[in-house]
Amino acid sequence: QVQLVESGGGLVQAGGSLRLSCAASGSIFGINDMGWYRQAPGKQRELVASITRGGRTKYADSVRGRFTISRDNTKNTVNLQMNSLKPEDTAVYYCSANVVIGVGSYDYWGQGTQVTVSS
Repeated sequence: QVQLVESGGGLVQAGGSLRLSCAASGSIFGINDMGWYRQAPGKQRELVASITRGGRTKYADSVRGRFTISRDNTKNTVNLQMNSLKPEDTAVYYCSANVVIGVGSYDYWGQGTQVTVSS
């Protein structure tokens, strides 16, 4: 069984910063891509940022230059540093990981953490 546990969400004023963290635990042989998604009320879940095991990153256009994703392969963690936050960044943020178990790999999700940016 694999679990992803997120932390770091909260309420912040526009222009402020937050740091999200996610730790994976369980029967993990390795982790391929890790990422952060978000879902605002009435909208579909969207990719915010992702990072490969080798450190290659990808960002949504709306957050590029403001958010930074990083990971620690030794600790099975992924972080999202969010700066210059805007009210439109308000959403539930979900951590994701493609975990290698045995001969296959499987996608897992965290429970979500609320980020609210006030204007």
